[in-house]
Amino acid sequence: MKLYQDIFYIFAAAIIFSSCSDKKNQQQQQGPPPAVPITVATVTSTNAVYYDQYPGTINALDQINLTAQVSGYITGIYFKDGQNVKKGQLLYTIDAQIYKANYQQAIANLQVQQANLVKAEKDAARYNELAQHDAIAKQQVDYANATLDATKKQVAAAQANVASVHSNVQFANIYAPLTGTIGISQVKKGTAVVAGQTVLNTVSTDNPIAVDFTVDQKDIYRFTELQQNKNNVADSTFTIAFGDDIYPYPGNISVIDRAVDPQTGTIKVRLSFPNPKEMLKAGMNTTVRVKNTASKNATIIPHIAVNEQLGEFSVFVLGDSSKVHEQQVTLGTVIGDSIIVKSGLKPGEKIAVQGVQNLHNGTVVKVSAEQ
Repeated sequence: MKLYQDIFYIFAAAIIFSSCSDKKNQQQQQGPPPAVPITVATVTSTNAVYYDQYPGTINALDQINLTAQVSGYITGIYFKDGQNVKKGQLLYTIDAQIYKANYQQAIANLQVQQANLVKAEKDAARYNELAQHDAIAKQQVDYANATLDATKKQVAAAQANVASVHSNVQFANIYAPLTGTIGISQVKKGTAVVAGQTVLNTVSTDNPIAVDFTVDQKDIYRFTELQQNKNNVADSTFTIAFGDDIYPYPGNISVIDRAVDPQTGTIKVRLSFPNPKEMLKAGMNTTVRVKNTASKNATIIPHIAVNEQLGEFSVFVLGDSSKVHEQQVTLGTVIGDSIIVKSGLKPGEKIAVQGVQNLHNGTVVKVSAEQ
């Protein structure tokens, strides 16, 4: 029995040895893997000019909600929705019959008090003259002087009432507080409005118009310099875009907000843009483009050369012996078909551009073309 076992083990070992020998011979016959053809590009350095982009919102530089200052019914509307209005232009009238009646009553009351004042002045003057000759009791003189003082106060109160009631008459007419565009009316003729509550409409300026956006607090120095160095003159530094369409007029910095938002670490910047054709409307969303010329001697590579995996970026650099190695890089702004590399590469190095999907560390490559 033991003899059979020994024969079996010897036979199995012979099979394993034969298999390994055949595999080794096959590998020797195949030789090393063929070189992977790639296209390479040379890492360059240039003065990069590009645009930082921020989401922005278009707002009116000045905007006022029109509210009723007296209660009543709308009796007149003197504009067309959406039209341009001038400061001081009549826009709405509110039924003022009650206020006019109250005004006439206040005038009449003032006249009565003024007549009483004339009488009180004459009585006081006469009694004081008689008192100089001891021809009247002192009590009557004091009474006349007190009546004169009270009448003067009644006249002052009547005058204040006239002014108050007259203001109500004036408030029944609503005028444009500024030159700009008026919106769609929120009320119609006959609508009952309540003082201090009912919003009638909104008037806003539209030329120039504002674009608001926020920047990180680390960029405050840069934008403050832009505001001061440009002397508030509009050039191509600030532009806005709607998709692929660039607004034809450049803007300038109108104001940088007074403080940083402690929750977000950002600060609001307001740009001013000319709007002669009224192409920009308050409430529109846009993309703010800020020209950046700060990257001098920036390292530039083709964007298609970059590999991304789990949020990390790398490129394949051509080394000695026609082999490539994977190099981690830190990326900056995309400029057309290229991208700025902040760290990881040096000008003059050659990187794989096409064929990178077949590469790994140590792959032997064959350069088929160079961009």
